[in-house]
Amino acid sequence: MKDLTEGPIGQAIIAIAVPIAAGMIFQTLYFLVDLYFVSALGDAALAGVSFAGNLSFVIMALTQMLGVGTVTLVSHAAGRKDQPEANLIFNQSVLLSGLFGVATLIAGYLLTGTYVRAVAADAPSAQAGMTYLYWYLPGLALQFALVAMGSALRGTGIVKPTMTVQVLTVLLNTVLAPILIAGWGTHHPLGVAGAGLATTLSVAVGVVFLWMYFEKLEKYVALHPNQWAPRPDTWKRILRIGLPAGGEFFMIFLVVAVLYWTIRHFGPAAQAGLGIGYRIMQAIFLPAMAIAFAASPVAGQNFGAGRMARVKETFRSAAMMSSVVMIVLTLLCQWLPERLMGLFTQAPDVIAVGAPYLRITSWNFLAVGLIFTCSSLFQALGNTWPSFLSSGTRLVTFIAPAIWLGSQSNFELRHVWYLSVGTVALQAVFSLLLLQRQFRQVDSRVQPVPVG
Repeated sequence: MKDLTEGPIGQAIIAIAVPIAAGMIFQTLYFLVDLYFVSALGDAALAGVSFAGNLSFVIMALTQMLGVGTVTLVSHAAGRKDQPEANLIFNQSVLLSGLFGVATLIAGYLLTGTYVRAVAADAPSAQAGMTYLYWYLPGLALQFALVAMGSALRGTGIVKPTMTVQVLTVLLNTVLAPILIAGWGTHHPLGVAGAGLATTLSVAVGVVFLWMYFEKLEKYVALHPNQWAPRPDTWKRILRIGLPAGGEFFMIFLVVAVLYWTIRHFGPAAQAGLGIGYRIMQAIFLPAMAIAFAASPVAGQNFGAGRMARVKETFRSAAMMSSVVMIVLTLLCQWLPERLMGLFTQAPDVIAVGAPYLRITSWNFLAVGLIFTCSSLFQALGNTWPSFLSSGTRLVTFIAPAIWLGSQSNFELRHVWYLSVGTVALQAVFSLLLLQRQFRQVDSRVQPVPVG
């Protein structure tokens, strides 16, 4: 366990953020590698895998419910130097990960067809999306185990083992993707089914490796089967914090699903352009997300130790770092959007959609960085409902106008891109106001502890 209640805040954030960023970059490469090889199969296959991949936000919503609650409660326990409590939280999180995984498989196979048919531009795209998801779903179910174990480690300030496992699984996926998708070496290409299978096999290997780490090396939080008996009171504590955070990702799924639905009349090329552009944007966000993820255990341990001055300093440091990173990335997307798209497709009609999308939506990067940072502080304080409320404002301000725009005879794709920029800016302002309100409420309840 790494004590984050002492020492320079900025150094602590950077020390945690760097391996988190490396792990997240490699994790994102799962989908980017799939897109690269699937792009050779045509627009329908690319569109199908793109909007099918959006379903991963539903899984991310559920993993956030588990992960955020685990990080928060483990970091609070670590801040209080309460190891038995940290162990109990971790083992109950492992139990929940198994239950969520089974539920994901059942619901996924029952509901996949309904979702894909609703957003697909045509029948070939729908078929590609369903095929991909059928093979990808086991990998999504296994994500819960990875999140439970990785979140417990992050709560104690340890992130390198998780990053190492992520790197290994992405390297495996990179090897498997051309073999299974394109049939390299086997001469039996599986197409989009191979893309889903490659990811599932890679995640499975990652779960095995991280489990072995806990069995052989980890001491502060450890696997104790005697603590796997259901503890509804502990589940309630984890999910009370995690549920709003999961709701945030579910709302992201709804927003992106509406985007795909709104532009479906422009054809598979438009959906493919949005899919590649959106995934590039996600990859670009990773440094800012890593800073926010690092801020959560730092602030969480200090909140558990009653050091509110250090909690606020964590926010200021993380917000500044994130803003600098996002400004640089905005300039990149203003300058080279076509080249970024060209890394994954040479189709002119796909690039013609994705490049303007990146150029326009990059204006909200600074706001997104601030939203990430505020969300991480709400998690650290153990109250994620304000962050959920903030995300709800975007849901309200985006979906109805987007549907209305899509019904207009003069509708152009850029109209909905600009709408997205405006709604994200409003969400950022609301998040900052809610966080300041949360700080005032905590200050009125908590007796401050000297920093030095």
